[in-house]
Amino acid sequence: MPGKAKPGKQRNSSAAKKRIKRTGRGTFAHEKAAHNHLLQQKSKKQKRLSARTLVASSSYSRTLKKLLPGS
Repeated sequence: MPGKAKPGKQRNSSAAKKRIKRTGRGTFAHEKAAHNHLLQQKSKKQKRLSARTLVASSSYSRTLKKLLPGS
């Protein structure tokens, strides 16, 4: 078909959409690592701190907006 070509669709990063959620305020939240296995040898403090959900920093949020354009 002659004429203008359609631009490609923007796609969400499959890896990012499994790990990162957008909150109601538009910020991004993600789980900390190191809380799935080998917990017996980790300190209580390390286990407690790794169980939290973190809000992404502003610099990281700019990257996440590119990875998750549809969210």
